[in-house]
Amino acid sequence: MSLPEIASREEWRRARQELLVKEKAATRARDALNAERRRLPMVEINTEYVFEGGDGKATLLDLFEGRRQLVVYHFMFAPEWDAGCRSCSAFLDQVGHLAHLHARGTTFAAVSRAPYTRILPFKARMGWTLPWYSSYDDDFNHDFAATLEHDGQLVDRPGVSCFLRDRDRAFHTYSTYERGLDGLGSTTSFLDLTALGRQEEWEEPKGRASAFGAPAGSERIRYHDEYEE
Repeated sequence: MSLPEIASREEWRRARQELLVKEKAATRARDALNAERRRLPMVEINTEYVFEGGDGKATLLDLFEGRRQLVVYHFMFAPEWDAGCRSCSAFLDQVGHLAHLHARGTTFAAVSRAPYTRILPFKARMGWTLPWYSSYDDDFNHDFAATLEHDGQLVDRPGVSCFLRDRDRAFHTYSTYERGLDGLGSTTSFLDLTALGRQEEWEEPKGRASAFGAPAGSERIRYHDEYEE
């Protein structure tokens, strides 16, 4: 096993300071990239997708649960499987309390091609309470490139797709897959993928921090049991 070199505390401080300069540059570059992502155009969704969840049949608008934004995790769970993908399961295990996303008008949900009758027992086994829907017999996964055709076979891949709602109209704003999921799982990491972002005053483009007529994002942070929907 290759281990880091041994150094004195002062040598470590110097090396750490040099790295910090690069880390701050990477943070500024990430902020600029997030701003460019928020400037992407959006596409209106006119297809009448039908999902199945805990309350029965649902439309794409239903998945928003009345909120302005929706982040969908494309969970790999083929119709013939008895259990979901291990890597996708590890991803969901790291997702934090959803109340902080909800406070910023954003819903998080998982969607898989497996029938809901297969999803439900696996969800119970994993102890998850987050919304999870089946898109069985629907083109949702295919339309958002989470299911591809390879050598005549349907192949799933993990991904995240983001949507924005304007009254009764839904728009697709962003998608990323596979290595694009690296580093995701926290509230801010998901918000950085959305059109409204973290809803902070310092974010570009301007005018999205007050999207819900409320204080900017960080000013709305509460203990997760103190939020009011």
